Amino acid sequence: MRDIIRVRVFVCLLFVTGIYQSNAQEQLQDLQELIDSALNKNTNIKLNNLSIEQTQIDRKMAKNTFLPKFTLNGTYTRLNDDVTFDDNLITLLKGTEKLMIKEAIGVPFNTSLPVGIPTSEIPPLLDKNVLKASLDMEWVLFSGFKVSNAVKATKHKEKAQEYAGLTSKTAVVMAVSDAYYKLALVQASKKVLQSSGNYLNTQEKFVSVAIKNGLAIPIDRQKITLAKHRLEVKKLDINNKEKLVIELLHQLTNTPIDQLEQLRPQLTNMQEGELNVSEKRSEILALEEVILATEYQEKIEKNEFIPKIAAKGHYEFIEDDLSLLDPQWYIGVGVKWAVFDGFKTKNKAKKVAKNKLKYEAQLTEATELIQLNQTKATLSLNTIHQKIVMIHQEVVLATKMYHFVNKQYKNGLTSITDLMDALNDVEKSNFNLQTAFYEQQKAYLELRQAKGLIY
Repeated sequence: MRDIIRVRVFVCLLFVTGIYQSNAQEQLQDLQELIDSALNKNTNIKLNNLSIEQTQIDRKMAKNTFLPKFTLNGTYTRLNDDVTFDDNLITLLKGTEKLMIKEAIGVPFNTSLPVGIPTSEIPPLLDKNVLKASLDMEWVLFSGFKVSNAVKATKHKEKAQEYAGLTSKTAVVMAVSDAYYKLALVQASKKVLQSSGNYLNTQEKFVSVAIKNGLAIPIDRQKITLAKHRLEVKKLDINNKEKLVIELLHQLTNTPIDQLEQLRPQLTNMQEGELNVSEKRSEILALEEVILATEYQEKIEKNEFIPKIAAKGHYEFIEDDLSLLDPQWYIGVGVKWAVFDGFKTKNKAKKVAKNKLKYEAQLTEATELIQLNQTKATLSLNTIHQKIVMIHQEVVLATKMYHFVNKQYKNGLTSITDLMDALNDVEKSNFNLQTAFYEQQKAYLELRQAKGLIY
């Protein structure tokens, strides 16, 4: 929710910093809707959200390590024969039973057992048909701090992925805003060409009358006709550019093309001013979180030599098929202690430590590049402000010169070529002015991105 509010404030600032327009609110709403649609459509953002969900699952799996695990087992075994005592032991057991019977009935031990008194059959140790059903339990009691470090590592990894998502969102905002203002540029260019067309139509009427009155020659009209043909080619080129920009916006936002064709963005001269506020870029925040996650990953590897403690239990549901040596149930606690693993753990920890050094180097480089980018963006914006002032003067001068040359031509003091050149200068200066407005918006966007003020 905080991110949504932030980008809405950003869009508002794009218009607040420009001169007042009656339709500024409408443009703000149009751009905001395009950005929202693009954020919902963007594949990179969706993939990043899935990665975050996977990391959350990894954290749950780590926490669930301390939950007991129960396993039901069922087996049937067919032996070739019953497992019994050997003959000597059976004879000994039966003899012992007879002595106990004689003692019980008062018969001397060296006398034969009276006829009719039965003796017990010696049961087998294990029947040849063995059916077992059991329940096993394993319960990790202490993981050697492996679980706690894994949970902390996944938390920092998730934050890093969230910041990476903000970077993707920033790229989407930049792309949509740039396309929106490119559309404004081509539409403004169409107006410039329309104005040039009006000038040419006026001149064509004047030249036609002048030719009838013998004040101009037919070649003057041909030059105007040629200029109109050139103008049509320019219009065709601008229309193609407009279609291309609309198609780009459609691809970015999935907004219907007929709806995009109704957009009427405008470029204006923004007020000069510096952005003194800056925030830490999402790229930097992501790298910082990755470094923290790597630190806990290193601890996980180093803690491999800490003993692990677990409880284990077993219960047999079917007692009949148990041998004399099989217990019905048992429970116990065990310790697992890796004393020496051939330096495997040590090398893994070193490898993770090297990754951490790589991320730290990337962080240092990114910080320096961002600082350089901020300086570059600030200088570019200041330069374009001055450029607009200069081009404004060019527009005023070109317009005055055109009207002056027009009067000169009507008075027969100059040629149609000079008049067409003056008209081209007016057209070119107005093109340059609209292009400068677009470059100003782009420079302002890039400065806000450099200062971390978009997301």
